[in-house]
Amino acid sequence: MTDNNKKILVLGVGNILLKDEGIGVRTVEKLQAEYAFSPNVQLMDGGTLGMALMDPIMLCDRLIVVDAVVNGGDPGTMYRLVGVEMGKSVAFKNSMHQTDLLETLATCKVLGKCPETVVIGMEPKEFDPWGTELTPPVQARLADICQAVLAEIKESGGEFSPIST
Repeated sequence: MTDNNKKILVLGVGNILLKDEGIGVRTVEKLQAEYAFSPNVQLMDGGTLGMALMDPIMLCDRLIVVDAVVNGGDPGTMYRLVGVEMGKSVAFKNSMHQTDLLETLATCKVLGKCPETVVIGMEPKEFDPWGTELTPPVQARLADICQAVLAEIKESGGEFSPIST
């Protein structure tokens, strides 16, 4: 059973000018292009906005962050981090945006409104030199990371359906 009163924010973070560093944003773009979501689900390109994301974060009940996570695995390896794991995990400490995101979440908590949060991350292959395309091993897993995010949305009480073309 779904809970359509629970506000879910899917936040894709990253810099799309640094190849695989943009996996979070590219995931949100793909989901927006291919699915329609229930009114309680919002997808957002968070780019590299950091503290500027406090308002949308504090307005949701469930936060699903999609980001590149460097953890020494093979390119395209996916990670799911929740709660305390985000601060303690080697993977999330190596996230391209961990400092901004952890500081933003900590500030939200101090202000009394920090949503339940999960990070869906993927091991990048390259983020240097500049480039706007995902590398082949990461691009090959784009559909998989989208499915992982859709599963989180469903588990959180959101609904979605493919957009017919």
